[in-house]
Amino acid sequence: MNIQIFGIKKCFDTKKAERWFKERRIQYQLIDLDQKGLSKGELQSIKAAVGLNNLFNTGSKDYFRLNLDKISSSNVREELLLNNPSLYRTPIVRNGKQATVGYVSEVWESWD
Repeated sequence: MNIQIFGIKKCFDTKKAERWFKERRIQYQLIDLDQKGLSKGELQSIKAAVGLNNLFNTGSKDYFRLNLDKISSSNVREELLLNNPSLYRTPIVRNGKQATVGYVSEVWESWD
């Protein structure tokens, strides 16, 4: 397994995901979205697994500040995601081409 956890260090669910993998002695790489956002290729891979709209934290202040609830163009929404890491719903956990958004340990259990 090649686990990557994209999250924010202050996020409770990101900490919970880290703890879940640590308890099972599964190696993972933590990428802090505040310091290093997703690359365009990483975003494409994750988007293919979970869908673009599932990546948005619709409760964030920036989501409303940027009027994302009124923007329907997926290209514009993608560009805003790449430039504003605070818009991501975290944690984003990736294992190769598989990915999840949020804390979903039942899916992680099935990963080889």
